Amino acid sequence: MKIWLLVAIGGAIGALARYIIGGWFQSGNSTFPVGTMSVNIIGSFLLGFIMYFSEYTGVFSDETRIFITIGVLGAFTTMSTFSYESFRMLEHNEFIKLSVNILGTVLLTLCGIYLGKIMAGFAEVFT
Repeated sequence: MKIWLLVAIGGAIGALARYIIGGWFQSGNSTFPVGTMSVNIIGSFLLGFIMYFSEYTGVFSDETRIFITIGVLGAFTTMSTFSYESFRMLEHNEFIKLSVNILGTVLLTLCGIYLGKIMAGFAEVFT
C-alpha cells in the first residue's frame, strides 16, 4: 500500500509539472505540439539519469526510484497525448508536421535517455 501512495503522490506532482512546463513551452506555438515534445524529451533525460545513476551508485532506494520514475515521470511524460496529437495531424494531412513530431519525439527522447546516462556517469564520479 505504501508504494501505491508514493506512485499516486508522484503522479500528482508529475501531472502538475507537465501542465505547467508543457504549457510554458507551448505558449505562442498553437499548431505544433512543442509542449508535449518538450516534456517527453525532459522526462526521458530525467528517466535516463535517475535509472543509470541509481544503477551506477545505488544512491536511490527502490521506493525513491519508484516515486520518481513511475509516479512523477510517468505522469509527466505524455505518450497518449503525443499519439493523439500525431493522429490529428494525420487526419488533417499535415504530413510534414506529423513527420517532425514523430521523428523528433522518438529521436530526441532517445537522445534524452543517452544524455541522462552520460550525466549519471559524470555524477557517479562525484559521489
